Amino acid sequence: MADNSRIFKDGRLSGRTIIGELIRNMELGQFELTYSVLLPCIFSVYLNPEDHARLAGIFSHIEEDARRALRERVAQRNAKPKSLGGWRPPKPTKEHKIAARDWMIEFLPDSEVPEGDVEIHSELNETAQPGYRGVKTTLMDREPTVTPDRAAGRSTEIRKHTDRVFAEIRYEDDSGPQLFLMIQNEIRVGRGGDEQPMELALYANEEISREHFLLRRDPATGVFLITDKSTNGTWLDGRRLRKGVEEVVPPRAEINAAEVITLNFESRP
Repeated sequence: MADNSRIFKDGRLSGRTIIGELIRNMELGQFELTYSVLLPCIFSVYLNPEDHARLAGIFSHIEEDARRALRERVAQRNAKPKSLGGWRPPKPTKEHKIAARDWMIEFLPDSEVPEGDVEIHSELNETAQPGYRGVKTTLMDREPTVTPDRAAGRSTEIRKHTDRVFAEIRYEDDSGPQLFLMIQNEIRVGRGGDEQPMELALYANEEISREHFLLRRDPATGVFLITDKSTNGTWLDGRRLRKGVEEVVPPRAEINAAEVITLNFESRP
């Protein structure tokens, strides 16, 4: 269920809530590269017409505060990780950045958004990025419903179809806490390198293999499968996998790479 404590007691939407949802959308929509992480910077914020009319006079102030909050969150992401004790070889951290000079935020009315709710569509840039078609989030526990056909006169085009997120993977490596949204049917996970890019690149010591494991989804059944390809092993829910042997991954699972990094996997229906 949604945390409705973020809405005023009389059901009205606050600017603080909108800014919080923009930050959440940015973090969910990150696009991970081998050496950096791109964050959404183009936001279309859909509001119920009543909320839109009530807040119309202060949209510029909400946008100004939102940009400041987004910059601060990116700065936090780029802060150097604290040492946990013990010497480890220095590793480069992934730079979190946006593919534009600044964030662009527009506010649009839509009657299908419930009063007191907010729906946000985001993109990495005004130009479509290969393999990425945007993220949609709502404050309440419901599916996003806004389509471009109902947004006349808008300045930023949002494409009608978005990539489905098949699973999310949460983990923490040397660059800090991470969320990876799996939109492909197959991803390679490991340290990677210039000649061996990974869809999900882990920043850790050399206990992690360049290609540590392969995770794939069977499009016909929706079942996820994992294959260990590492030197130092992969564990699924505490059980070490046999190298090169494909095994089924439960809808929720803990994947451990070389006893160095734990990845929390959760499939989406």
